[in-house]
Amino acid sequence: MKLSTKGRYAVTAMLDLALHDHKGPVTLADISNCQGISLSYLEQLFARLRKEGLVEGVRGPGGGYRLGRPANQITIAQIIDAVDEKIDATRCQGGPGCHGGEKCLTHQLWADLSDQLYKFLDDLTLANFVSRPEVRQVSQRQDTIANRIATMFPPRVINSTVRASSTAH
Repeated sequence: MKLSTKGRYAVTAMLDLALHDHKGPVTLADISNCQGISLSYLEQLFARLRKEGLVEGVRGPGGGYRLGRPANQITIAQIIDAVDEKIDATRCQGGPGCHGGEKCLTHQLWADLSDQLYKFLDDLTLANFVSRPEVRQVSQRQDTIANRIATMFPPRVINSTVRASSTAH
């Protein structure tokens, strides 16, 4: 079974959001920078996540996104479902036509595996992951790197450089 990029990125972005939710709204640009996910792709994913009530947008200065409900009430399966991913290990995507229009010999095995995977992911919440030491360690490392980059290239320096170069032309 292969989980597509859409499902992986949605789970990664939601975990990043859960890790930083206590600090207030998180921008998609911050998630994009820390996780290496395209900003436009995140916008598409978050539109779907917002529609399902998993995130909510906060407008204005200091705005961004925050979890739509507590992290212990959001499962990994819900995130994957929200972005229209299917947890399916069968070749036929659960249909009857994997072997010349008929179910193949191992169809039920793969269907049962799909069911077990879904149950496993539906039992895991964002809170389960946020509490894991190895996840916190990776998050702290990413935050340190992001802070270093932010101090190397403060927003006003970038804006004044852009303004100076655009007025010179």
